[in-house]
Amino acid sequence: MRTFKIGGVHPNDSKLSSDKSIETMPLPEKAVIPLSQHIGAPATPVVEKGAHVVVGQLIAQATGFMSSNIHSPYSGTIEKIEVAKDAWGMPCPSIFINVEGDEWDEAIDRSEKINRECKNTPEEIIKKIGDAGIVGLGGACFPTHVKLGIRPPAKAEVLIVNGVECEPYLTCDHRLMLEHGEELLIGVTLIMKAINVERAIIGIECNKMDAIEHLRELAVRYFGIEIMPLKMHYPQGGEKQLIDACIGRQVPSGALPIAVGAVVQNVATCYAVYEAVQKNKPLIERVVTVTGDEVKNPCNLRVRFGTPLQMLVDKAGGLPGEYKIIAGGPMMGRAFSNIDSPTSKRTSGVLIMPRAKAKRQPEENCIRCAKCVSACPMGLEPYLISTMTEMKMWDGVEAAHVMDCIECGCCLYTCPANRPLLDYIRMGKQTVGGIIRGRAQKK
Repeated sequence: MRTFKIGGVHPNDSKLSSDKSIETMPLPEKAVIPLSQHIGAPATPVVEKGAHVVVGQLIAQATGFMSSNIHSPYSGTIEKIEVAKDAWGMPCPSIFINVEGDEWDEAIDRSEKINRECKNTPEEIIKKIGDAGIVGLGGACFPTHVKLGIRPPAKAEVLIVNGVECEPYLTCDHRLMLEHGEELLIGVTLIMKAINVERAIIGIECNKMDAIEHLRELAVRYFGIEIMPLKMHYPQGGEKQLIDACIGRQVPSGALPIAVGAVVQNVATCYAVYEAVQKNKPLIERVVTVTGDEVKNPCNLRVRFGTPLQMLVDKAGGLPGEYKIIAGGPMMGRAFSNIDSPTSKRTSGVLIMPRAKAKRQPEENCIRCAKCVSACPMGLEPYLISTMTEMKMWDGVEAAHVMDCIECGCCLYTCPANRPLLDYIRMGKQTVGGIIRGRAQKK
């Protein structure tokens, strides 16, 4: 089976909820909708306090080129518009909604009938995607209409769809492929049409053979779509690693996938594209995995954005003791600071880990074993970057290509000295990124 060529690790699989069908979460009484659920500028509110909204109604409009629309996941009354803390404790402009019933925008097709025919032009498809507020649901939350708006001389040759889900514990994409495979494939054909390619590859790791077989049966009716089994190898879900695995091309340092003719989209994004283009449904919900080794009821939940995280934890059986709650998986996820904060487009998983297991081991001196170098899928030198960051040698950090780091955590996972390599590298990226932006502004 195919895989990428440089680095990577093999963490324990731990797909505890892979056999759990998607359940729909009940609605909360109150919801907080963050206006920054994407890379780029926060959306600007287009509703006022006291206004009545319905499900699917635009409540905040994209600001500038790199931004995304926000729609109401609920019907009810706008209680207030003010800054609230997000899941990581950062202030974020938000819209507070008192939920009243479940009234939907009449333009949304809520029937279960699968709509295969699409007469929209490529430009119309991209516009509908932008209007629906769709972002990359693999974690980056990059506005999808921006990624699909390819400008000459760049030209797409292949669409690569990420069904890898290499992060341990997460199973939301797996269940989506099993339960909504047909809609997902239609979404793939819509994106193929939007970027004018005749070939699409859906890469899926071999620990999801049921999804591979299911999509292969469906894909025979769709031109140009190949289902490609991949070797289990973390972080194969990274864009550059997936491109290498699927078509054997390496994206140059500092370049985007389109530089090698590839466009990468997550399977959940493709499903959202289907709903937006064929059903007129904006992005107001997603599937979230709630799991953990000691969780009573690991599950996959269809959750509307703005639902308090506490409701998801309660649905999985609550917290029986001292636990650390992580957004996403254990490799790239970050700890939530507050489980009363709302879910958003960024929330793919809620991992509940016992504090004893999540606690870091005492840091020791680097023994120059180079395990972090061997594990780095970007071919970087994590020990060097982290040391130079600690010493604030920013020119050296930049020269060591810190901005190429994908923050996968392989270096931290392999380090026998328990050094906080990824923490320092993230700090280095933030600082060097600021220096680069300042340099650009002066020009």
